[in-house]
Amino acid sequence: MIAAIDCGTNSVRLLIAQENSDGTLSDIVRKMIIVRLGEGVDKTGEFSPQALMRTFNAIEEYAQDLHDHHVDKVRFIATSASRDVSNHNEFFQGVKSRLGVIPEVISGDEEASLSFRGATQCLDDKLQRPILLVDIGGGSTEFVTGHESILASISTNMGSVRVYERFFSSIDMSEGEGSLDPVIGGQGVRKALIEASAFVDSKIDEAMRSVDFFEAQTLVGVAGTVTTLAAHALGLDSYQPDVIHGSAIKGTDYVTSCYAMMSMNVAGRDALGYMPQGRADVIGAGALIWSRIIERFMRCHPDKEDLSIITSDHDILDGVALSLLDS
Repeated sequence: MIAAIDCGTNSVRLLIAQENSDGTLSDIVRKMIIVRLGEGVDKTGEFSPQALMRTFNAIEEYAQDLHDHHVDKVRFIATSASRDVSNHNEFFQGVKSRLGVIPEVISGDEEASLSFRGATQCLDDKLQRPILLVDIGGGSTEFVTGHESILASISTNMGSVRVYERFFSSIDMSEGEGSLDPVIGGQGVRKALIEASAFVDSKIDEAMRSVDFFEAQTLVGVAGTVTTLAAHALGLDSYQPDVIHGSAIKGTDYVTSCYAMMSMNVAGRDALGYMPQGRADVIGAGALIWSRIIERFMRCHPDKEDLSIITSDHDILDGVALSLLDS
């Protein structure tokens, strides 16, 4: 039995899987806990004691899962939030004391490679290649183009938590109760939305200097922001991974769902049956990022009137698990 753990800016996730005879994996346990490890990192440059404790509590729960399922091989990766913080040793030692493994702080290139491998498994019949894979995390967003293997990739410093904290968390959003709708939210939200949109667009410009939006024939989105928005676009009442994985959603419908999510107040988002606890405040910023990426991709392909976006419920976590089969 093998296990992969992915600790990102917003959540820590666990996959325990069993290898099949054909080299694929079958899920035994798949869990996610929102811990907001990267809370405040963009401003302070370090993990807060509260964020570390939330993360360690989740890891203790996962340690019990590993024990219960007799896992004999574990890989723990740490991404954006763990690259530059000043107190990373406290994080590393806290994980090691609870799990017996030291987190690997992987590069943006490896993050892109693992995301590509994990997301594209079992989707061959839905993908017109080359594809553009976008992985929106809490602190970073990866853009990857490839056929069967990667052609180019880039990791950009924008994510749902980073954009939310940088542009929205410090303004008075009480009027709209957390809505990012410029009419509902008032003048402060309008100004922040203009600034945040310009920031996101600049990061997409940066990505386009490395990966080819024009050559790519299919846009594939992964990770929690994207799959949550997919649940909205598909009209689901609860999170249904089998429905979400591999779904093809028209780009215009996806963007409509992004705007709808941004317009909701935090309480409204939190009441959605597919909304993970702890994501409701930052999902508006994530929706802004995803909408701008989809709109840019559609502008690069004006000849495709019914352009659909593919959503994968598998991502870097699956890529990490598959990498354990190589060792």
